[in-house]
Amino acid sequence: MAVEAGLAADGRRSPLSDARRQAAHWCRRYRAGGDGAVAARRRHGVLTRAQELTLIETMRDRFPDQLTLTGPLWSRQTVAALVERLYDIPLSPAAAARYLRAWGLTAREPVDRACPLCAESVVRWQADVYPAISRAAQEQRAEIYWAGKTRLHGVSPATEVVAAISTRGWVRFMVTTEPDLPRDFLTRLRPTSGRMSHVVADGSWSCAEWPRRVPDGVVLHALPSCERAR
Repeated sequence: MAVEAGLAADGRRSPLSDARRQAAHWCRRYRAGGDGAVAARRRHGVLTRAQELTLIETMRDRFPDQLTLTGPLWSRQTVAALVERLYDIPLSPAAAARYLRAWGLTAREPVDRACPLCAESVVRWQADVYPAISRAAQEQRAEIYWAGKTRLHGVSPATEVVAAISTRGWVRFMVTTEPDLPRDFLTRLRPTSGRMSHVVADGSWSCAEWPRRVPDGVVLHALPSCERAR
């Protein structure tokens, strides 16, 4: 018995037939509306390079609530919301997290935050000092964040961010040109519940570059760094 065109022997539609139908669909869209009609139907979560750079520039020196988005600092959720607003492209938080990882905003072990000269000091600090910080945070039901400054990967012109990653893996960041540790950033790390936040700052800043007055509800700790000793 002859097999119906476009169907495999088991009665299911063949992959080749699906590919042909999809190609014909895109050709019809192109004839109807040109490149714009095809681009408008890009796969969810995919940004062009130009869109990605515009997204980063939109976040520069701005907080989400200044753009009427929900959230004190940028996160995978607020990045996804901004993408949908700017480009009308649905982006899941998981897809936004992949962009953050590609930019270099990922969790790092404390020793990875130190230069080779400071590695041993950081290991001792983890054994001697950090347990007390962890106990205090547990008693206060507070969050612990590891904060530092990093340059976004693959972005031109060079763009720096101040980022904090919680022990739960949450990423909070701001895109900024400010060299000092921003006080506003620390203020916005406080949970809305009013609980405290313990922030461990790496050697991205000397103590002179810390805020003169740490915001209420924030306890700032210094990760050992030879940069601070200078």
